[in-house]
This record gives sequence, C-alpha cells and structure tokens, in this order.
Amino acid sequence: MADKQLLHIVVGGELKDVAGIEFRDLSKVEFVGAYPSYEDAHKAWKAKAQATVDNAHARYFIIHAHKLLDPSEG
Repeated sequence: MADKQLLHIVVGGELKDVAGIEFRDLSKVEFVGAYPSYEDAHKAWKAKAQATVDNAHARYFIIHAHKLLDPSEG
C-alpha cells in the first residue's frame, strides 16, 4: 500500500524585512508547487532557496496544508 498523501505547498518571494515573514508584494509571491510528502516539498524548497541565495530578501516556505485541511492529522 502506498504512503498516505500529506499535502505540502511551497511558496516564496521577497520579504519586506529579512527578520520577518511579511512579503514585499503579495502579487509576486511564487507558487512553487504542491507535493504529496514533506520530503518532496523539501527538495523543491531547497532547489528554490539555493537558486535565490544571492537575494538576501528571498525566502521560500513549506506550508503543511494537510494540517490546515484536517487539524486532527498530526
């Protein structure tokens, strides 16, 4: 049997302040993708983070969407 799908979403863009989590312009937030596991999402996150390493304000995040959809899921 296949592992249970746990939806993870990767998004990112430029932050207003490197110490915060508020995006500079929400219309420019990039949807990297939706992934069935944390491991797959982490690979996509890492690739985007490495590709934007020269931009100090660029940050990418993994959203554990399965927890938002069903809070009883740990």
